[in-house]
Amino acid sequence: MLQKQSVMITFTCIAGLMMMASLYTIFVYAPVEKTMGVVQKIFYFHVPSAFISFFAFFITFIASILYLYKRDLKWDAIAACSVEIGVMFCSIVLITGPIWAKPTWNVWWTWDPRLTTTLILWFIYISYLMLRSVVRENQRANMSAVYGIIGFVNVPITFFAIRLWRSIHPLVITAKGMSISPPMKTTLMLALITFCLLYFTLLVARVRLELLQMEVETIRNKTGHYY
Repeated sequence: MLQKQSVMITFTCIAGLMMMASLYTIFVYAPVEKTMGVVQKIFYFHVPSAFISFFAFFITFIASILYLYKRDLKWDAIAACSVEIGVMFCSIVLITGPIWAKPTWNVWWTWDPRLTTTLILWFIYISYLMLRSVVRENQRANMSAVYGIIGFVNVPITFFAIRLWRSIHPLVITAKGMSISPPMKTTLMLALITFCLLYFTLLVARVRLELLQMEVETIRNKTGHYY
């Protein structure tokens, strides 16, 4: 137990140091974009948050399949916890997007395909969390797993939205690579690595807490003691 705690503390410290390094590169190292100005720096929070939200929902998709196959509640816990973190990062996307859009497009929100599908994605996984809170314990894991698999369909739709339909949303990653300068690319990569590390740190901590909560519920059901 102490060894696991020390590993968690180490990962948390590394994530904290990486975050400080990322903030330095974002606000000091990365150049100010000529057209959009300083508001473009939201890009380094917006894009990694979007990537992590997609990745978190992908982990939920895989964990849900593994739960239905193995019937191990550990996978249900991973799926649920990953949704919580994914919703948090998706919320960051929906907050930073309008802040970036206002000075760029002169509007807080437009029903652009990427924006619309991202909002739908957010509602899908908010509904997932609501489902878990109302379904009875003996049905929660099964229904959540099925929902987690079906709900993932919207993730690739959201990712490819700007390629499938006409969109004013900027396309950063193309077949030729990233259409940004090398310092911006370095800053984005560092931010992306930092957000990935933050995701895994949060996921491990949250899954440990969820498994402990499941153990407590099991003991309560066996003993009939409720406090």
